[in-house]
Amino acid sequence: MPFTYFIADLHLSADRPDITACLMQFLEHDAPKAEALYVLGDLFEVWIGDDNVTPFNNSIAKAFKLLSQKIPIYFIHGNRDFAIRQTWADKAGIIILPEQKVIDLYGQPTLITHGDELCTRDLAYQKFRRKSRGWWWPRLMLALPLWVRQRVAENGRKESVENQKHLKAEIMDVTPDEIVKVMEHYQVRQLIHGHTHRPNIHSLVVNGKSATRIVLGDWYEQGSVLRVSASDVELEKRSFCFKQ
Repeated sequence: MPFTYFIADLHLSADRPDITACLMQFLEHDAPKAEALYVLGDLFEVWIGDDNVTPFNNSIAKAFKLLSQKIPIYFIHGNRDFAIRQTWADKAGIIILPEQKVIDLYGQPTLITHGDELCTRDLAYQKFRRKSRGWWWPRLMLALPLWVRQRVAENGRKESVENQKHLKAEIMDVTPDEIVKVMEHYQVRQLIHGHTHRPNIHSLVVNGKSATRIVLGDWYEQGSVLRVSASDVELEKRSFCFKQ
């Protein structure tokens, strides 16, 4: 039976070869069996620009490019890799989608997104998000030398980690009212997103009808994959075979 894969929150980096090895295994052996692959953001731990050409970034692009010759690969920006542009997308053979997109998933209109915009109770982050996704801030950042962008990214990550220590769990999670609001706006009864690192399949009510919210898992401890067919929805795990 035909099926589609969804992944998110891999947070790839050169210093986590276990995650990279698990992804490579998935792209080579599992993903080609699907009709399509959707990557819903935070593919990389950080992305400072398409001009940051490294052996690691090239190896990831090459693996996706090989897969793209067999099935389509769609990508939605996350909060870590919103600076990915068309140059790297072309190199990797991926198709960049808007941050919120409705797709026909085996007859079920489904909204897909990274999900960070749904965490509206984190006011400080939402303020940064509006700035970072605007027109002037990305242009300013990408105009800086690579070493400066690297320093900005490192400092920003440290600040983010420190801030999260003082935030309540419910603030970092999606806002229930925002979920209903956005699903009503797009007139869908199924939503797939990542970002929160809390894989689960939730039931809710939208416009008086039953609806489903599917949350993708992160790849910190194991691979996390969503497999959707016309008759089944399953969150799957992939073990790390590579040991650091």
